Amino acid sequence: MMTRIYMDHSATSPVAPEVLEAMLPYFSQKFGNASSLHSFGLEAKEALEEAREKVANLLGADPEEIIFTSGGTESDNLALKGIARLHRQKGKHIITSSIEHPAILEVCRILEKEGFEVTYLPVGSEGLVDPAALEAAIRPDTTLISIMHANNEIGTIQPVEEIGKIAAEKDIFLHTDAVQTAGKIPVDVDRLGVDLLSLSGHKFYGPKGVGALFIRKGTKIESIVQGGGHERSLRSGTENIPGIVGLGRAAELAGQEMPQEMERLTGLRDRLAGYVLDQVPESWINGSMTHRLPFNLNFGFKYVEGESMLLYLDAKGVAVSTGSACSSHKLEASHVLRALGLAPQDCHGSLRITMGRSNTSEDADYAGRCIVEAVQRFRGISALGR
Repeated sequence: MMTRIYMDHSATSPVAPEVLEAMLPYFSQKFGNASSLHSFGLEAKEALEEAREKVANLLGADPEEIIFTSGGTESDNLALKGIARLHRQKGKHIITSSIEHPAILEVCRILEKEGFEVTYLPVGSEGLVDPAALEAAIRPDTTLISIMHANNEIGTIQPVEEIGKIAAEKDIFLHTDAVQTAGKIPVDVDRLGVDLLSLSGHKFYGPKGVGALFIRKGTKIESIVQGGGHERSLRSGTENIPGIVGLGRAAELAGQEMPQEMERLTGLRDRLAGYVLDQVPESWINGSMTHRLPFNLNFGFKYVEGESMLLYLDAKGVAVSTGSACSSHKLEASHVLRALGLAPQDCHGSLRITMGRSNTSEDADYAGRCIVEAVQRFRGISALGR
């Protein structure tokens, strides 16, 4: 049987057995609607509030500051549209970065069509936003700053804490997309100084289709989904109780395992990086190695196509991703890698490895050997690599 190694945890992660076990009763025996007043409903309501407390504990927040959503994308939409539209009388200027997830960038484009102005901050060669440049971009009509906690492609951790101090001093709302960090590295809303924070369950061993938005007490926000007034009238719709229970259990597990897992994954990351960079000439790591997620590596290789390497590795049983995205008829370079200042051809030679709970040192070694093989194979048939 072929070895199968999953190293694409930033795309999604498997539901942890402990999470699945917690969820199962809420699909069948404990199926009540949390808005119902009978015992079935009260049982669901109790599970809902218990999960809210667990998610709040992971973030250093109060339970009433947590709103459940369908995931990171909805949380980002609610945060940006909800703040921008409600506070448009104060100002219509938003600041974000050029390397945000599409769930932020696409919302900003929609808000621009509604008359808002958006400043897209550039990043340096390591993918870091410069807090001084952000401060210089602030205008009297700036109402919202949205900077991701860590980038999903290159794993760079942004100076959100420093940005939080600037936002507080200027009395501007600060949102962070923490989809890649919540449950994986320490995330404390008070230390970061954020008013809103998005997370998604399936990135840290919870189920797909459930996430949360932290909204600091006193922060007024407009709903984007109207209905029966669930989730403090900010997210109407019958709550996904099995998913929310799973998210709560995943948050609880993450809090327990995080210190050891961060240390273990940092070791695997550095082991794999060291091997590949040593074996492959004209290779590099995209993003910062000092301000980086413990589990993320984004390799750059000259004279090789990332998509070809991805398929080769998949055939060898190793699942990874690439910084290139296939659109209908053309290969489009990652906007994140372009923002780092890489040449277009170098953007296409990228490979993202994101490790997790199940990965071992043997996995890292096997993946490293396969990556080296893949580069040698494709450089051997490339005119550029000769």
